Amino acid sequence: MIKVDDKVKKNAKMSVDKNYAAEHLNTKLTNLIKKANLTEEEAKQNLSSLQDTLAELNNCSKCPGLAKCPNHIKGYVYYPKKDESFVNFTYVACKKLKEHENGIEIKNASHEIASARMKDIDVTEKKRVGLIKWLKAFYDNYDITKPSKGLYLHGSFGSGKTFLIAALLNELKIEKNASIEIVYFQDLLRELKDNFDLLESKVRYLCNVDILLIDDIGAEKVTDWSRDEILGTILQARMNNKLTTFFTSNLTINELEAHLAISKDSTDLVKARRIIERIKQLTEDMELVSVNRRK
Repeated sequence: MIKVDDKVKKNAKMSVDKNYAAEHLNTKLTNLIKKANLTEEEAKQNLSSLQDTLAELNNCSKCPGLAKCPNHIKGYVYYPKKDESFVNFTYVACKKLKEHENGIEIKNASHEIASARMKDIDVTEKKRVGLIKWLKAFYDNYDITKPSKGLYLHGSFGSGKTFLIAALLNELKIEKNASIEIVYFQDLLRELKDNFDLLESKVRYLCNVDILLIDDIGAEKVTDWSRDEILGTILQARMNNKLTTFFTSNLTINELEAHLAISKDSTDLVKARRIIERIKQLTEDMELVSVNRRK
């Protein structure tokens, strides 16, 4: 006698197989499956998401421009990414957006930062040994399917904080196919103020990218908008989704809290503390005191 649960599962599988067989006649779907290197079973399990990808790619083929982009996140395509046996869907910047921004990594960081790799890290300075070991352990143990805390790295001006974390992130992007983003916080705020058409899509993307580095936090002029609407929104979403987040700053975590408070008003103090608690949930705190490498 067949159990009800078994019968339901069998019917569900038959339905999936039938839908897949019908959709597989679509040449575009077949090409997408091949390009993403998916097995037939993986394609079946992710058929609905693959159809969403095709719909967004179709929108791109008739691109009306960034301002009128009909995709879920303006300027991005929902795209499959396979990591060993795990299939993950992430948002990939389209050609138009890359042209518009000239690449966020290039725009917001020097060529040295954009091309940094772990082999380029200077391992001779004793003060950096603990941090370098942390970065190597993070790289060795990185698994996109398992939540990993990032780093709140603070320390002296010009000590190489951004370079070190960028080297790790670039390595993960190249060798482990991680989706990364590096944003210089002051430039991000300026860009969002200058182009409100992209504000919603950019913030949503930063909420969802696999690994995010918010560089030089604490150097910006704080407003209610920048703290609560932009930073708070991004951090809350990343905390909820357990997404890896890094920060660099010249300020300690306590100094950053005072900076974010704007005033000594009790409401501001509570809002600043809320931001700090999110950062603590997302990261480990580490200090880097080193020579000024920008001289």
